[in-house]
Amino acid sequence: MSKKPKKHSKSRKSHKIPKNINNKAAKREKNAKAASAFKGEVLRVARTHGFIKSSEESAAGEYFVSGRDLLGAIPGDVVLFEPTAKQRDEKTLPEAKVVRILKMSSNLLTGTIIEEHGQLCLNPDSFGSRSPLEIDNLGGLSVKSGDKVSFTLKSRGKKHHEHIVDVTAIYGKSTYAHVCVAAYLEEKGIVTDFGEEALSEADSCGKTVEPDEIPNRLDLRGLPIFTIDGGDTKDIDDAISIEKNENGYRLAVHIADVSHYVTPHSALDEEAFGRGTSVYIADLVVPMLPKALSNGICSLNPNVDRLAFSCLMEVAKSGELKSFEFKKTIIRSRVQGIYSEINAILKGGKIGEKYSEVAQQIPLMQELATILKKNREGRFAPSLESSECKIICGENGEVTDIIRRAGGNDAVSEGIIEEFMLLANNAAARLAMENEIPFVYRIHEPPAAEKLTRLAETLNSLGIPVPELKPTAESLYKVLHAAKKTQPERYEVINMAVLRAMMKAKYSEEPLGHFGLVMKEYAHFTSPIRRYPDLTIHRILSAYLKSSDKSKLTKKYGKFAHESASKSTATELRAVNAERDCNKFYFAEYMSSRIGEVYDGVISSVTEVGVYVMLENTVEGRVFLGGEEYKLDGNVTLSNAITGVRYTLGDKVKIKCIGCNIPMGLVDFEFV
Repeated sequence: MSKKPKKHSKSRKSHKIPKNINNKAAKREKNAKAASAFKGEVLRVARTHGFIKSSEESAAGEYFVSGRDLLGAIPGDVVLFEPTAKQRDEKTLPEAKVVRILKMSSNLLTGTIIEEHGQLCLNPDSFGSRSPLEIDNLGGLSVKSGDKVSFTLKSRGKKHHEHIVDVTAIYGKSTYAHVCVAAYLEEKGIVTDFGEEALSEADSCGKTVEPDEIPNRLDLRGLPIFTIDGGDTKDIDDAISIEKNENGYRLAVHIADVSHYVTPHSALDEEAFGRGTSVYIADLVVPMLPKALSNGICSLNPNVDRLAFSCLMEVAKSGELKSFEFKKTIIRSRVQGIYSEINAILKGGKIGEKYSEVAQQIPLMQELATILKKNREGRFAPSLESSECKIICGENGEVTDIIRRAGGNDAVSEGIIEEFMLLANNAAARLAMENEIPFVYRIHEPPAAEKLTRLAETLNSLGIPVPELKPTAESLYKVLHAAKKTQPERYEVINMAVLRAMMKAKYSEEPLGHFGLVMKEYAHFTSPIRRYPDLTIHRILSAYLKSSDKSKLTKKYGKFAHESASKSTATELRAVNAERDCNKFYFAEYMSSRIGEVYDGVISSVTEVGVYVMLENTVEGRVFLGGEEYKLDGNVTLSNAITGVRYTLGDKVKIKCIGCNIPMGLVDFEFV
């Protein structure tokens, strides 16, 4: 960043509600309600439309608002809105129009400076505008076209393009993805730095285990415990140990005991609660906890003593979880395993000196994981995969390569660890449900009927007959199985279509079960370094081990579990959106040096004005095909009525990169 943004006290001051709004807000709200208006928050705004989420039960849910009916409202504004009679069909959101802006957002705003007709103006990032915004004041900054900046709204108009802005700080050139990422994170409130008090608390935890704590723990340092992660992982929060006996397997999952160091109401706890999760973008990690903890005393590094919270499980030969117990332990990992190295061993490679102490455990863990995976398939749990990539950056932050992450047979050890973590997570939820203690569960509800209807239409259009698509895991499992068998070339896009039809998993204090895993009992226990709900569970289970009094636990943790579940769901969604949105900046930067090059790709989605094509490395770009001669058929095919040319979801195509817009995260292709 060429200049670090200042604290935006000015920004917040300029966004205070004018007195005339303050004095009359209650009266206007009352009058508007009489006319069937409701209170809500503007979620997001594109160039031609926006979305509002109602805050009232009588008008629950999201509403679509056309651009002319937004009154210039931006994301974060609290508004009064009136639902309209219009709704295009049962598949789309109900429509509304804004009546009043009750409270203007105080969120930081960012954008990109451009030059038009010899004048500098601004394209905002968080809301669409028909044309760039007029700049009133540059704040004495040396702003140039192409700079990424923060700004405040000097004045508002009734249309977005009528807003006038003051520039407050410069991030750097918007042609660099990492500059766009820095602006994005600050605008979304994803804090990268820790407060001094939290850092001091983290440093005070030390670098070695306190000797006085060891006698309070079950000592497992004699077990051949080891970790398996990616080669660049620094925050190692899970380890395993496994042995076979006459009844089956003794499997233990050992998790970093973060709750021992992050205590309730401490500065560390407050920061972790606010962040909710670590955020991973390209080579950047925005951690939930300071490095002194996440990469230090809480990381299960090899050949050092570490405090752990262990789930000790007895697993039958059939893969059934027969019994389990949770214990506070002290462990010492034998080796820091790497996925790629373990995968090579499992394919027949030599064990080597590094893995000599766990040589017997490696084939044993594959044996058990194979049984567990078969059982999961026996429950008809859909095997859904998302297209993930690894973005590789150089020392200066510029992207040097983008590669697809390994999956399937190339990621066997990743699958093994996943199966073991699922079992430990299941055990934690079972304990909580059996003892009726407050908890944070990971829930996944069945897909909504309208989404299933749309999925069935898509599948039928692609030639995969679906007589009756039911809201059951087995039904979706059979869809994927049929697609893999009959249309393997389209399997990835069909997998994506099924994924979109599913509800988003979230956190809840109620044990509603996990649809996708086909588990009645499920929670997140295994990543307390990077997820707050896991830390919540550790804190509650720690208290349970000391006293299993249900009424005391409910009194102490009931409200906390609810607050943690709600906050963790919101921060997870924020992190997922950030990772997805920021990847697009890197995609555009990567392709900007490859304009004119030709690639093979697959049509990943189809719209009324064109199609999106995904390359092998997961970079996605758009092919614009606007015109009255094109007709969209069921979100599956775009056809030209004159030429007869058809573009269908899953088609393999050859494209050429013709343009990129890094600040907007857009890549443009054309068919070859």
